[in-house]
Amino acid sequence: MRVLAADVGGTNCRLALFETEGFRALEERIYPSREYGGLDEVVGHFAEEIGDGFRTACFGVAGPVRKGRAELTNLPWVVDAAELRERLGHPVAVINDLEAAAWSLELLSPGETAVIREGSGARSEEGNRALIAPGTGLGEAGLFWDGSEHRPFPTEGSHADFAPRDSVEWELRSELALRFGRVSWERVVSGPGRVEIHRFLCSRRETEIETGCPVEELAGDDEALGPAITRGAREGNCEVCAESLDRFCRLLGAEAGNLALKLLATGGVWIGGGIAPSIVDELREGSFLEGFLEKGRMREIVAATPVSVILAEKAGLRGAARVARRLDLEKAGQARRIR
Repeated sequence: MRVLAADVGGTNCRLALFETEGFRALEERIYPSREYGGLDEVVGHFAEEIGDGFRTACFGVAGPVRKGRAELTNLPWVVDAAELRERLGHPVAVINDLEAAAWSLELLSPGETAVIREGSGARSEEGNRALIAPGTGLGEAGLFWDGSEHRPFPTEGSHADFAPRDSVEWELRSELALRFGRVSWERVVSGPGRVEIHRFLCSRRETEIETGCPVEELAGDDEALGPAITRGAREGNCEVCAESLDRFCRLLGAEAGNLALKLLATGGVWIGGGIAPSIVDELREGSFLEGFLEKGRMREIVAATPVSVILAEKAGLRGAARVARRLDLEKAGQARRIR
């Protein structure tokens, strides 16, 4: 059986035709999101290239979904399942992109994840799970155990108020509040957030970007600044980059720990998105873990929680393909539990 799956983000739209036996991508295309006026244009382009060879479709989109309709958070698009169903002539599901990624967890092989910490307790296969994903924005999702399987659900937890924990973070929040008003977790734990942290620390030190730093030649190119900050930290020639990456990891750890507590994620926390796979070594070091574990009386709970990074680039696509397959099988009244 073949299905259409899509991962629609603020930077790129990934569309793929999947064979659900083993969830293999037969055809895949990547389209820069901001070069198109809407998802219908992207879908039309994809259909022209690969034709119509699927029975159902699922679109994972970066934004809250209500009754099959979504206004994307970091892109001026509206995505509507009914309109897509009419255009494609097949059953269509529109779900949050983090919910799609959560559906992929049971499909991932051991080589497609990197363990950050095992946790001090035994992993509960029947416990709730959590997914946090910094990228163009910050996504969060959960999976609750319903007695027979894990059921993913989306959240908009990344838009909860950012909670500073020391004097530096209070200063960071104050500066961002002057510019943006309200400050959410997404404002600091995301690709743009990594850049904002670097700019703040440069200002706080009252210094220009250090000579020889990879960031030096990239003023105005925010998309390239994040990876450059990581390079500057690793090469050891920029103290601001090193402090920026350290602070970013600490903040990611803090919010990952918050999510673990909110969902009581005894089954584990997974970190997805485009940033985490590139900083696995840094996440295994002190700052992330300190942020994750600093939970006062609840430290014992998060200390028992295992944490892993999703390395697979196509996790969101595979999860969407799983939902598309589920859509077809549930329509046919077949088994509820789908692998």
